[in-house]
Amino acid sequence: MTDRDPGEWPVDNPVELDEAEEQGRRHLALVADQARFHMVMDSIRADLQAQPSRACRHAAKRKWVDNIYALVEELDQQQLRNTG
Repeated sequence: MTDRDPGEWPVDNPVELDEAEEQGRRHLALVADQARFHMVMDSIRADLQAQPSRACRHAAKRKWVDNIYALVEELDQQQLRNTG
């Protein structure tokens, strides 16, 4: 081992700045994706928890699922218009 604490100079294996920046961008993109996913899921959970009965929860579930399918179809049609 060395007599240096982690992070002290000199660094034996420095990371290239471009690599570090790209790694940071990938990490931020991953964190943003995870945050967006959890925000959406928390919104859906809040809506389902607000339902007064099991039947209402299942009706709300069908509404969420149907809306997601419709959104995918809309995005597919939009992509087809933009590409050809």
